[in-house]
Amino acid sequence: MNVIKLLCLFITPLFLLSTQSAFAYIEKNTAVVRVMNKAAGKTQVASIKVGQTLQHDGLTITIKNCKQSDPFDAENFFVFLEIYTKADGRIFSGWMNRNEPGLNPLQDDTYDVWLEKCE
Repeated sequence: MNVIKLLCLFITPLFLLSTQSAFAYIEKNTAVVRVMNKAAGKTQVASIKVGQTLQHDGLTITIKNCKQSDPFDAENFFVFLEIYTKADGRIFSGWMNRNEPGLNPLQDDTYDVWLEKCE
């Protein structure tokens, strides 16, 4: 009976640690995004610090948060950003996921923006 109690004391914390790691993220300071002007056929990679704004080719991109998945999981990055144009105002506000760019894409006739990584 004591052996079972002893095993429970060791197994329970390990189980709790393993379930929590799936939801762990590392906060990063900089988002690296790729901006494509489809009309001009040009792309540019830009590094934007969290809380900062980039003015690029008619776009205003503000980074609100950038996270990396737990290092023990498959590497992935997430960014919360807002994108504005002078003509249309806000055209995107939400999370982007590097490994699943089609889940929350910027849907604009002129521009594509996607996350490369967080640093």
